[in-house]
Amino acid sequence: MRVNKKYSCLPAEEKGIHIINIRAIEDIGYDQHESTLLNSLSKDPDADCKYGLYFRDGKRKVDYILVYHYKKSSAGKALTRRVHHNDSSARSTKQDQPLPGKGVQLEMRESEPHVDYHEDDKRFRREEYEGNLVEAGLELERDEDTKIHGVGFVKIHAPWNVLCREAEFLKLKMPTKKMYQINQTHGLLKKINSVIQKITEPIQPKVAEHKPQTVKRLSYPFSREKQHLFDLSDRDSFFDSKTRSTIVYEILKRTTCTKAKYSMGITSLLANGVYSAAYPLHDGDYEGENVEPNDRKLLCEEWASYGVFYKYQPIDLVRKYFGEKIGLYFAWLGVYTQMLIPASIVGIIVFLYGCATVDENIPSMEMCDQRNNITMCPLCDRTCSYWKMSSACATARASHLFDNPATVFFSVFMALWAATFMEHWKRKQMRLNYRWDLTGFEEEEDHPRAEYEAKVLEKSLRKEHKHKETDKEKLTWKDRFPAYLTNFVGIIFMVGLTFAIVFGVIIYRISTAAALAISSTPSGRSSVRVTVTATAVIINLVVIIILDEVYGCIARWLTQIEVPKTDKNFEERLIFKAFLLKFVNAYTPIFYVAFFKGRFVGRPGDYVYIFHSFRMEECAPGGCLMELCIQLSIIMLGKQLIQNNLFEIGIPKMKKFIRYMKLKRRRSLDHEEHMKKKQRYEVDYNLEPFAGLTPEYMEMIIQFGFVTLFVASFPLAPLFALLNNIIEIRLDAKKFVTELRRPVAVRAKDIGIWYNILRGIGKLAVIINAFVISFTSDFIPRLVYLYMYSENGTMHGFVNHTLSSFNVSDFQAGTAPNDPMDLGYEVQICRYKDYREPPWSENKYDISKDFWAVLAARLAFVIVFQNLVMFMSDFVDWIIPDIPKDISQQIHKEKVLMVEVFMREEQGKLQMLETWKDNDKKKGENCNNHSPRLSRSRSGSLSSCHSYPLDV
Repeated sequence: MRVNKKYSCLPAEEKGIHIINIRAIEDIGYDQHESTLLNSLSKDPDADCKYGLYFRDGKRKVDYILVYHYKKSSAGKALTRRVHHNDSSARSTKQDQPLPGKGVQLEMRESEPHVDYHEDDKRFRREEYEGNLVEAGLELERDEDTKIHGVGFVKIHAPWNVLCREAEFLKLKMPTKKMYQINQTHGLLKKINSVIQKITEPIQPKVAEHKPQTVKRLSYPFSREKQHLFDLSDRDSFFDSKTRSTIVYEILKRTTCTKAKYSMGITSLLANGVYSAAYPLHDGDYEGENVEPNDRKLLCEEWASYGVFYKYQPIDLVRKYFGEKIGLYFAWLGVYTQMLIPASIVGIIVFLYGCATVDENIPSMEMCDQRNNITMCPLCDRTCSYWKMSSACATARASHLFDNPATVFFSVFMALWAATFMEHWKRKQMRLNYRWDLTGFEEEEDHPRAEYEAKVLEKSLRKEHKHKETDKEKLTWKDRFPAYLTNFVGIIFMVGLTFAIVFGVIIYRISTAAALAISSTPSGRSSVRVTVTATAVIINLVVIIILDEVYGCIARWLTQIEVPKTDKNFEERLIFKAFLLKFVNAYTPIFYVAFFKGRFVGRPGDYVYIFHSFRMEECAPGGCLMELCIQLSIIMLGKQLIQNNLFEIGIPKMKKFIRYMKLKRRRSLDHEEHMKKKQRYEVDYNLEPFAGLTPEYMEMIIQFGFVTLFVASFPLAPLFALLNNIIEIRLDAKKFVTELRRPVAVRAKDIGIWYNILRGIGKLAVIINAFVISFTSDFIPRLVYLYMYSENGTMHGFVNHTLSSFNVSDFQAGTAPNDPMDLGYEVQICRYKDYREPPWSENKYDISKDFWAVLAARLAFVIVFQNLVMFMSDFVDWIIPDIPKDISQQIHKEKVLMVEVFMREEQGKLQMLETWKDNDKKKGENCNNHSPRLSRSRSGSLSSCHSYPLDV
């Protein structure tokens, strides 16, 4: 068996070992005849390996880290064990045995810590798994002499031959030696582009990857047989750190540990606690003195800083450091934020138009005119009295800010904006695919998840126990049926819980309004509606924030019990459940105000009651649109400020502070450990693990719904979304660079299922806005009155047209106001908002013909608006090509150039083959020209001429 010729470097504090037990040396993998222990002569051995970024030899880069927990001996501090695995002999190395201390002889059994069965089993699994990694070609180095007690680290390095092999397996596109010119614009377009570049130069990040390129290297899937095509002048940088960690992670996932009759990859080992963490390293520190330049530091300065909020994102550098999947998320977030700028400008113009025309709005002027002396019916039974319509003047004027003709235009604009945004993103995505060499990339089926393998193993063991011969097992719908049933019942229950909470808030609004109406102060009675609306919305906001966290956990649990096979299936199912529950949670209160409030109240003398005591609440005389605006704005802003920003900043800071206090307490116990500088993998271990992009996408998708679904009632929603996203980009960037462990780079060519969700929300927004304009606002009733009932072609008399009359003698027993003389005079006829026959008609209080005319106009508007906007959106989708013309030309050019490269290579091979054949033929003729005697005397020479080897 070939011996390990690498030396295990000892730390500075353990130098000077004089007597070493030979048995202990053999136990840690050294042979006394072929290996030697060298004392460390350097004062700071960690400086050579750049504090954990390299192996102890200072040459081999650390590509991945495995972390595990172990129990130390109580006899004293264990010595470091940094063991190099370079061949199969390392599998038999007993790495968990500490070296003896200075100048003492200890038997192995005396120094060996006592561990229980589970710790022993984990150690055996680690030994086998790490041995299999060595057989796969990886090089390992162990470190247990760390500042974190009871935590060991396994450093993994992938040598060149392994990187080449795996790059070929994964079909990674790598740059070749061939370079070509990127097509440039000419004439007027070139001048315009140059002007734009000069104008935008101050807002461009100062990174090399962001500068416009005129040439590009031709990329081709890596092949070991065609290494001569690739630029291998610098092998150390040919595979960057992101690619190296991806390759190592693929090996970790497919390498198995088969002890105890089951197969386990790194995901299963992590799930079972054999390893506590696995992650690639950050490139180095991002702050401090004498920090070497690295991509992480550059990202922190040019991307993850609030001081550069006005600059473009260095997307190419983000992709280089974090991978394509995270790069696409930030690219999508940047495009979305840019597209919010024109939407915000138009929304501000619409709002300013409402402000400018509020004094010219005839319906609100009529409501505020006290000379009209319109007496309104009580808002509740007994305790509420009659009231003047002029007291609702402020509400009517405020409603006009959001309920005006410009609102319809803005709804159409936002529908077209959503379609344009989706098309713009598709084109941007194709540009990124071309720049990142993802054209032609197809995602392959991922490795099975640990939970899936465990379930399959459990199923196969049950069948083996029953003495049945089984083929390769897999989970069927019958195995998952209990989980599917639990999912269905759980989701229905959660949706029902949301409805119940909204219903409870409705009861609160009705009861609070009745209680406040008893107030004897006029100011208290005048502010009842505002007080009830504001407090109810705040309650809704608190409930939504709490349920969002609860629903997120429940959605994950429901997905886990389904046991999806791959990580991709798990992610898609989790996204669907979480989006469904959070969508219902966030928008149910808004749907109630928009489409149900004030629709089923009945009329004076025949009201609709809840539990025979609570009367259904009505909309204000100016309509429910103002209340919808208040509800939407408070929930949207509250979610963004509290849930998104405060939680994302506060919770990580709190966790970081707790970890700091724990480490500080540990350091106080060991001053010597405290004085040492931490290794890179120790620092990264204390960071938060990466939990995926689902929470980040979900946050933005819900915001996209607020911006598009009810934009007719709140034109300033795009503005608030824009301000939030400017902060959100830098907040997420800072979190990824400074707060999280470096995630494994994942290749992806699109944003996945989120694109379909965005398209669905865009289509739903058209329908919802059509109904909001038609049924929630007074836009359609005004049009009907203007063109059918107005005598002079103006809106004068509109308010009186929308009010019906009621004779107070028709009140049901016990429902009339307790103080009928509250206004100072006796009321005979009061008014209420509805289209009904007057009390003096034959069919008194029946629905009038005006109601059916308005309803027909509303339904007609919904149909026309929906089909018109859908057609315009589809037209925008059709007229804008998904792939930019220049990108399609460049992709075609790449294919042509690649064919030329291979044709040239084949021609070179043929010419070389023909040259060798000609040389062989000439040598054969020279041999035939010799004399026969010479040929007979030197027969070996003749035969050697005809046996000239040909090697192509």
